Amino acid sequence: MKKYNVGVIGYGWVASAHIPSINDTTQGQVTAICSSRKLDADAVSAEHGGNIKVYNDVNKLLKDPDIDVISICSYPSLHRKHFVDAAKAGKHIIVEKPLAMTERDVSAMEVAAKKHKVKTCVCFECRWSSQFLTTKAMIDQGLLGKIHYGEVDYYHGIGPWYGQFRWNIKKKDGGSSLLTAGCHALDALLLCMDSPVTEVTSYDTKSKSKIFKPYEYTTSSVSILKFKNGAVGKCSAIVDCLQPYYFHTHLVGSEGSLLDNKFHSMKLGGLDKNAWSETSMKMLDSGDVSDHPYTTQFQAFFDAIDKGKDMSLTSISDAAASHRVMFAADKSASTGKPVKLR
Repeated sequence: MKKYNVGVIGYGWVASAHIPSINDTTQGQVTAICSSRKLDADAVSAEHGGNIKVYNDVNKLLKDPDIDVISICSYPSLHRKHFVDAAKAGKHIIVEKPLAMTERDVSAMEVAAKKHKVKTCVCFECRWSSQFLTTKAMIDQGLLGKIHYGEVDYYHGIGPWYGQFRWNIKKKDGGSSLLTAGCHALDALLLCMDSPVTEVTSYDTKSKSKIFKPYEYTTSSVSILKFKNGAVGKCSAIVDCLQPYYFHTHLVGSEGSLLDNKFHSMKLGGLDKNAWSETSMKMLDSGDVSDHPYTTQFQAFFDAIDKGKDMSLTSISDAAASHRVMFAADKSASTGKPVKLR
């Protein structure tokens, strides 16, 4: 079995989840880290296992012939450059969300991946969670019938108690409530609805709490989506709430409905229509990256590389489609007008 040496760009909070998750796969092993901080190679190697080289220069990391895959955990505003340079170096790429801060940059990343024939994995890891693997299986097996309405909402107060707060508050790297975190909910909604978006209308606002005052952008938004197949959907992205983390999901179809981890289906005879049935799937219930299903996602990525194929669910083409809807939603919120998508 081929082993893949992985170099990580950025050594912050999210890298602390990528590294053990990569090492927990059967083929991946982190063997290099590039950080703007001075790192001690022996200390880093002892902490994560193996023999890890440290770099302070991204270009030197990318020139390392022993590195097969790059994991981009840098600030979002740096993603485009790091991604394009990694693609030019012939490295396969794992990249954190958001892909980039503008549609133009996302398109440039798509072009680079295709031109240099590298495989990609975008960290929309919620698609690989127990919750959405099970939800999608129920949809695919017809238990809900044809879905005509769906809503997936993201509630997670990202305040000063989170390490990312210091940079997340900046427009440069946070962007919007959708780009910085609500993207997970919108991406999950698109997965469930499985039809292109033709139009989006979005509205945004911001908490009056002094806790969230440092944010340079609005931190609550709601988007209404029209799909090509006639269905409609809603996505709220709320990062200024004071409540437990909640990833709300409600899908309504011609044969039944799903509400978070509960469902009702006319396809299953004998169910009480006045009571929900419950699944045993593990719900998304934390914003801590250490709780995210990275290992499942990264294993699928390395398996796809082995086969010379693009990974399912979260390649750059999948993620770029979701980003284009996000950019359209943010444009709608800023202009006060619906935005059509081609």
